[in-house]
Amino acid sequence: MGANFEQQKVIEALDGPMLIVAGPGSGKTFSLVERTVNLLATRDVQPERVLISTFTEKAAKELKTRISDRLQRSGAKVNPLDLTVGTLHSIFLDIIDEFRAFSSIRRNFTILDQFDQQYFVFQRLPEFREIAGLEDFIRPSQNLSSWRIAERLCGYLNKLSEEAVLPEALATATATELQILGEAYALYQTLLGQYNYIDFSSIQVEALRLLQLPEVAEQLCDRFDYLMIDEYQDTNTIQEKIVLKLASRHNNLCVVGDDDQALYRFRGASIRNILEFPSRFPDGTCQQIYLTKNYRSHPDIVDFYNRWMDLADWQGNDRSYRFPKVIEAAGDDRAKRPVVFKVSGEDGEENWASETVAFLTKLRGDGIVKDWNQVAFLFRSVRNPKVTQFANDLEVAGIPIYAPRSNMYFERDEIRLMIGAFMFLFPQYGSIRATREGMQLDVWAYFDRCLGDFIAHLKTGTDEQIAAWAKDKAKQHLILSENTNYSFANLFYDLIQFPTFSRFLGEDLAHSGVRDSRPARNLAKLSRLLNKYEYLYNVIVIQPDRLERDLLTLFNYFLRFLWDGGIEEYEDEAEYAPSGCVSFMTIHQSKGLEFPIVVTGSLDAVPRRQQSPLDDLLEAEFGDGELFEPLDRIKTFDFWRLFYTAYSRAQNMLVLSCQENTPKARGQRNVPSQYFQPVYSPLKSWRELHFDPDSVKLATVKEANLKHSYSFTSDVLIFEACPQQYRFFKDLEFAPVRTNAILFGTLVHQTIEDIHKAVLRGDEQKVTTEQIDQWFRSNYANISQKERVYLGEPVLRIARRHIATYVDRERSNWHRLREAEVELSLLKDDYVLTGNVDLIQAEDGAWEIIDFKTEKKPDLIDDAEKLARYRRQLQIYAHLFEEKRGVRVDRMALYYTGEEAGNPRITFKRETADIEGTIDQVDSVIGKIVSKDYGLRERPEKLCKNCDFRSFCDMTFCGA
Repeated sequence: MGANFEQQKVIEALDGPMLIVAGPGSGKTFSLVERTVNLLATRDVQPERVLISTFTEKAAKELKTRISDRLQRSGAKVNPLDLTVGTLHSIFLDIIDEFRAFSSIRRNFTILDQFDQQYFVFQRLPEFREIAGLEDFIRPSQNLSSWRIAERLCGYLNKLSEEAVLPEALATATATELQILGEAYALYQTLLGQYNYIDFSSIQVEALRLLQLPEVAEQLCDRFDYLMIDEYQDTNTIQEKIVLKLASRHNNLCVVGDDDQALYRFRGASIRNILEFPSRFPDGTCQQIYLTKNYRSHPDIVDFYNRWMDLADWQGNDRSYRFPKVIEAAGDDRAKRPVVFKVSGEDGEENWASETVAFLTKLRGDGIVKDWNQVAFLFRSVRNPKVTQFANDLEVAGIPIYAPRSNMYFERDEIRLMIGAFMFLFPQYGSIRATREGMQLDVWAYFDRCLGDFIAHLKTGTDEQIAAWAKDKAKQHLILSENTNYSFANLFYDLIQFPTFSRFLGEDLAHSGVRDSRPARNLAKLSRLLNKYEYLYNVIVIQPDRLERDLLTLFNYFLRFLWDGGIEEYEDEAEYAPSGCVSFMTIHQSKGLEFPIVVTGSLDAVPRRQQSPLDDLLEAEFGDGELFEPLDRIKTFDFWRLFYTAYSRAQNMLVLSCQENTPKARGQRNVPSQYFQPVYSPLKSWRELHFDPDSVKLATVKEANLKHSYSFTSDVLIFEACPQQYRFFKDLEFAPVRTNAILFGTLVHQTIEDIHKAVLRGDEQKVTTEQIDQWFRSNYANISQKERVYLGEPVLRIARRHIATYVDRERSNWHRLREAEVELSLLKDDYVLTGNVDLIQAEDGAWEIIDFKTEKKPDLIDDAEKLARYRRQLQIYAHLFEEKRGVRVDRMALYYTGEEAGNPRITFKRETADIEGTIDQVDSVIGKIVSKDYGLRERPEKLCKNCDFRSFCDMTFCGA
């Protein structure tokens, strides 16, 4: 199907500022893809000078895949992989990385997620409490725990970042509260710098700061000729500032979004960004195009959500708080069949679940629903106890539920057993806990249940090996008198070997769906959490003199806060609605998705204020005149937008569902609430309707169109070395216990990279012994702080000698340097192959690629197989470089920095004849990765020695 009239306008209008208001299901992504293809075909612009951003990594990957496929079909001679496509955060991170020399953020920084940030602040609350007046402002109730204080403070700190308010501006604010927060913000930024951390909000702050430096702005503002920003309604103040600055040279800025689907005010998003976008440019220069034809939903569904939006008053005295539009269904299907109706429990009864089960089993029994994944339930929150109970009731009735954000992680059998096992291994925790005065924690009941589950499991006698091992370890720990040679993370991998847990990791489960592989992925997540805990508390091994403290911080703080806050389970980005399961999602989570049947719950909801006291203070102090939206109407607008988004996910059927309730007693809530009654009351119950299998046809859930990227070194070579290691560490994402060998190689690599980049900048004279020492020390400090792994002085001297030897040998060849750390990629039909070349040299038109190895030169005969793999790697990198740069690579070399006496290089001649065979071999390996063919013909003994899963493999493959 071709483009409609409005879509064609989007595709053809390429220059100047443009606002695309794209209603639900209106072909927004199609239009962006075609616009990009047209841009590359009709403008003299290189793909790397086109920036496209969208809201999530998955959406960015899907957009890039669709553009790539479209360009391949068109026969275009451009590499779509060179387009700058990503989320705004990922694009900003690339900017920070490139201009780190101008940044306060050092190399090897750590990005804090929401939990990490809150825990970081929680651990440092004593420092924040020294700020006079801070706790009174952020702690309105004495019942607020330190953990909740940290959560509230993080919210305020993030808000300050998102509004681009500087600490110095806060210091001179009129409101005392803002002055206090200014001190907290300044302290927080200092602490981030001290630990080389960065959070998601600070990424934006640093990107804007770099753009305010003339030498950086000069390069960045000249870098992109065309910018397209998707989901613009969910951008915040600082993102708008950055985007407008990047486009300031030419204003070839196209923003796309739907003001009616603005959902992220609570994360700092500003609706005025999209509604006022045209006013950012001279009058009449910003084109506005409305995509209002809906290709997703049945006309009755479109009529329904149009009526819903008409119920709210969007008009103000001098403006509208919504773009004027009416969505029209592209189809004209008006056949009489059930489309919009209700499935609800009766007033005075408790039969919501049973009615829903009856409805779903009727559709499944009649063959209307062919796969449970055609049904999605959308709620305001899937962690609400009523929603959780509702999901459990459906599962008991035989309807499988997929709800990765439902706060059920800690209730999964495999997690309760593992936590119970850890409690069993440290019997002193019970007596330690009993001595904690005044600490009555709800989580203790959960821990006791976990321990009870594990003991009950031991009593079944189904795993005698773990029983004997665990009892012996518990005795050792109870009388521990000297340091062990293992940590909590090592104990986790010891436990994994026994059938109690190894049954969750069976190879047969590798081929199962997301739901069946959930236990393995949950255990992998727990391994990462233990890794994070040991990092936060600097736990290297278990020590008797700090065991009490470590047990308390592990159970009473770290696991307690995770349990209290909830953890999301694994979600496959390529399978948002797994086959065989009904999906339970938040409305926010469903944004951008579509389902044949959408069941919308949370009909007891009422509009609620999302503005914090800080929002009001900031608006009063730093706002641009009067509020854009009246304060008393914001919560109503956001409420209407939320449920509009929910309704517009439906393709064939839209169902409103609840346990109806007209309360007799005061304090209860009407269900549905008064806000839904105008659209809910006229709906017929499903029992009044006739579902004819011959006329009711449902769409199937679309497969995500994602082209995954694979690296030769971190995918192909790892899989070839050991498919099981690939499965555990790459696919399931278990966290390995770190080794010093990684640190050594990284340290040498990064310092040599610093040298190369200085030479390439024209600063060869700065490459002195003192400067190299400074780079070396800085890199070591940053890496060791990030990884909490350290090298002894003798090892550090060896690493420094590697670098000195390299500099002495190669200083006379620096004139040959052309590029360092070059990222390369190859677009294949089903995937993208990526790689990174350490160094490119050239002289007299002869080009050479070099890969550094921080070890001694291997024996050419004994290590022939290893060298053959490296040669294939270099062959592919040479091919990718030739494709990207349009030059011929003459030589390929491995450079061994640990070779002191002889020639440090192993050089291969560039042979172009066998590149197809090499890529075919890579295709074969990646085919096995995609099909999850993890079969192991024989164990690679060299790798087994240092592998965390060696005990698991001993038990699994050897039966020992």
